[in-house]
Amino acid sequence: MRGRKLGRRVYKGDDYVELELRVRYAETDLMGVVYYANYLVWFEMGRSEYCRQRGFNYLELEELGYRLVVAEAYCKYRQPARYDELIVVKTSLYALDRRSVIFKYLVLRKNTQQTLVEGETKHLCVDAEGRSRTIPEPYYTYLARGLAS
Repeated sequence: MRGRKLGRRVYKGDDYVELELRVRYAETDLMGVVYYANYLVWFEMGRSEYCRQRGFNYLELEELGYRLVVAEAYCKYRQPARYDELIVVKTSLYALDRRSVIFKYLVLRKNTQQTLVEGETKHLCVDAEGRSRTIPEPYYTYLARGLAS
């Protein structure tokens, strides 16, 4: 399996989930381009959809007293998205181990598939007091469903 590290159980996947969005006026600045922080919001939307499609219910995880907090976020802006454009957020699981998960994102202009933004977020599993914890079952397995074999 490409990218697999036995022991720590770190994997690198290459499947993805697509989420189509239309740029809203409220997401743009006075120049009519998407305000840079909104891409992070779109990452979160893509991540939520990714988890949903893998059977992962984040609300249930929180009710058990766990959180997947953002420890790192990265964005590389290539081209601006503009008001009323259709975009696609592609979200993939990049790496997974027992206490953390890394998602990668591509934001594309729908009609041309031009890459607008690339990014990634790293999440740590913590309890309600903020202490590092193992991602509980079955949520770890739900996430692992997105890994390439």
